[in-house]
Amino acid sequence: MEAAIRTQELNPGKLPALFRKQFELCRLGRGQTVAIVSDLGTRREYIQAAFAAAEELGVDIYEMCVNAIPGWTKVGVPTIGQCKGTLEALSLADMVLIFHVPLFSKWLREVMGKGVRVQMIIDAPDDLYQLQSPPGLKEAVMHAHQLYEKTRDVHVTSRHGTDLRYRRGEYPVMSQYGMADEPGRFDHWGVGLLHTFPDEGSAHGTVVIAPGDIVILPYCRYVQDPIRLEIREGHVTKIEGGLDAMLMRDWLAEGVTGPGDRDPYAVSHLGWGLNPQCRWDAIALYGDAPERARAAARSFPGNFLFSTGPNSQGGGKRTTRGHYDVPMRHCSIDLDGKRVVDEGRIVDPAMIVPRVAR
Repeated sequence: MEAAIRTQELNPGKLPALFRKQFELCRLGRGQTVAIVSDLGTRREYIQAAFAAAEELGVDIYEMCVNAIPGWTKVGVPTIGQCKGTLEALSLADMVLIFHVPLFSKWLREVMGKGVRVQMIIDAPDDLYQLQSPPGLKEAVMHAHQLYEKTRDVHVTSRHGTDLRYRRGEYPVMSQYGMADEPGRFDHWGVGLLHTFPDEGSAHGTVVIAPGDIVILPYCRYVQDPIRLEIREGHVTKIEGGLDAMLMRDWLAEGVTGPGDRDPYAVSHLGWGLNPQCRWDAIALYGDAPERARAAARSFPGNFLFSTGPNSQGGGKRTTRGHYDVPMRHCSIDLDGKRVVDEGRIVDPAMIVPRVAR
């Protein structure tokens, strides 16, 4: 039996106007230069829309297509820098518009260090439209960012048995509100979230990934049966459960590079989502294609985003490809004893953003 095809709802003719709005959110204007980094799998209509929007705004723009189709499951793979002149060119642009995931790569840190802003676009047209940053999201995210920066002790609990504690301060807080509007800023069109990496060795306790939580990377699937993780000294030391635990164990084991390598099991970025345009049930509505869930699943309001693996994006030394991303529902988050998320519901008024009907 053939799978049902979900028809794109956004009129393709509206893409140039949508890209123009995004460029305006990114504060692009006449005389600035945008360098597109595409790949062999990039939607050509996105490139055409970006060119049309740039022309209307008087922005200079060109495309650099890499000879690869970067995989969603392989983080930190360098697509820039091996070809002579590519890194130098991007370092001179005002903004890089990239159509695959550059996170945890050395070249991204170098480009951002030169003050270049980087806008990532990896979601489907319907999601670019529905999830585009609504009014107030930037302010809410930056409020949460400042609170998280001041926090030293974090406690995460849930009705399912999660009881995780960690310290922070060793690594910077990273936040995204959907638009790369400041020098040296990285952002992902469609998200609204923040996270940081826990102090080395500080994460300890229990994490229970429950049915309805989402493995957004590598599998893009709802969890069907509970996964119980024991965490000691910043590392997952035990993974218990059924099929979903089996998938997690095998994936992380594949990331091990040799005897004594524990990096895939290290606790990685931890934070929560704030974008009211995002829905936890996006996979149920639109299917499990990653293109329909990358922003929506990781940024719906009040989720606790748990992950394992690398921390190089925050300045750490781990570059392992053994990475797992899991937005969890129904968690409570306490920052230095102050509750900001209660059982998956944001309770800090300054973090609550009204949803916009689109």
